[in-house]
Amino acid sequence: MDGADTSRTLLRRFIAQEPIDLVRAALAVAREEYPDLDEGHYLRLLDRLAEGVQGGLPAGAIPERRVGRMNAYLFHELGFCGNQADYYDPRNSFLNEVLERRVGIPLTLCIVYMEVGRRCGLAVEGVGFPGHFLCKVRLAEDELIIDPFRRGQLLGTEELKRRLVSAVGEQVRFDHRLLRAAKPREILVRMLQNLRSVYEGRNDIPRALSAVDRLLLLAPDNVRGLRERAQLYEQLGGSAAAAADLERVLNLDPNAADARALRALVRRLRERSRFVN
Repeated sequence: MDGADTSRTLLRRFIAQEPIDLVRAALAVAREEYPDLDEGHYLRLLDRLAEGVQGGLPAGAIPERRVGRMNAYLFHELGFCGNQADYYDPRNSFLNEVLERRVGIPLTLCIVYMEVGRRCGLAVEGVGFPGHFLCKVRLAEDELIIDPFRRGQLLGTEELKRRLVSAVGEQVRFDHRLLRAAKPREILVRMLQNLRSVYEGRNDIPRALSAVDRLLLLAPDNVRGLRERAQLYEQLGGSAAAAADLERVLNLDPNAADARALRALVRRLRERSRFVN
């Protein structure tokens, strides 16, 4: 079994279980590029990171102190940080590479932060904030919003509002519902969307297609994913497969603004596939 088959087999196994084991599923995504990946090694590495945090804490430390210690250890002692120099390096989306190189994008650094925090007894969750994935730590009567990409920067409401405007403009007003906890499935979908975007930017269409294939394992009715996969199939000459995905889009969203154009495109693709065959 090659890396692609192993990645899909493991991903299917992990997403069939609730709650989804986020770390093991994220490592399964990476296994397509790293077929010899040793899952146990990276799970033990996360354990050791948590031990390093806890080694600098007194017994019974309050959550705020544990957050401070974790930020100091991960970002200042060990040097975990956002890869601003090469943001679109695909390695930034693979959890094994992030743990080895200690650089990544917001999403993967948040996964590291979440998993280390949980091992340290913190209630850490991911937040799919517009434009930039974040973490939050739940306290007894409040929560801390943290940006691991910026070395654990703590974000108040005004900074969150500023970032929201920067990401989407003035048309969206800040609402605390934007800080809801992301589910593991949503985090994995976003990871694969990132990979698809990176590979398309490099004109690596087969790898972009593979990312969307796995995204659709997680979210079979994801209309955006089906549209993207249809485009990628078409670029690779897979007219019949592209038509099938667009028909699925029309079944899911028959009143789409471009439904007429999609139906015409499906007819052309079906004609093209008959000609090829």
